[in-house]
Amino acid sequence: MIGRVAGIILHRAADHVLIDVRGVGYLVHVSERTAASLPPVGQAAALYTDLLVREDLLQLFGFPTLLEKEWHRLLTSVQGIGAKASLAILGALGPDGVGRAIALGDWSAVRRAPGVGPKLAQRVVLELKDKAPGIIAMGGALTVDAGTGGASAPGDAVPEPAATPAPPPPPRAAAASSAEAMSALTNLGYGPSEAAAAVAQAASAEPAAATAGLIRAALRLLAPKG
Repeated sequence: MIGRVAGIILHRAADHVLIDVRGVGYLVHVSERTAASLPPVGQAAALYTDLLVREDLLQLFGFPTLLEKEWHRLLTSVQGIGAKASLAILGALGPDGVGRAIALGDWSAVRRAPGVGPKLAQRVVLELKDKAPGIIAMGGALTVDAGTGGASAPGDAVPEPAATPAPPPPPRAAAASSAEAMSALTNLGYGPSEAAAAVAQAASAEPAAATAGLIRAALRLLAPKG
């Protein structure tokens, strides 16, 4: 299993990137969102990867964070969602957006991904509604960036890592706050799906909210309406 690739970008396109790892070129399929965040050709990059193995095909799919890789695995567990459809959903919504859409039952958000019809979007939400809270709850621990890990180009000196611009960082704080808020709510006795939906709704209303703010907002949403 190839779980991570780090090297020099030789070529990049809207849906894939070619990375040279000590003389071996790895073609890694990525979402448009990930492709846009990668540095220019000739610079170092790293991606977590998932290897798809078939009788006549080996394909690598790349993700900037472990959180996004876990969402990919969950999405591809749904019948009708292959690796490319998963990348389309992640590219359209991002990992946090995927979590919110599933927790809130918002299949119309999933429907915005290219190539995903309404029936398939509804299936994603229905099948993953009870599984998504587990990924959301781990978000704070899974958003670690792949980093460049001292990648070097074959046969040539490479500029010091400090001189290499890094891609924009993922929203670690938001994922961590949502995970902590979910943990607090489940500790108070709320079910995982119920807690995930309340936290997702609170985060949608106030994306920059810290953990305490998300908990307060979620509790207001969960309070009995009299």
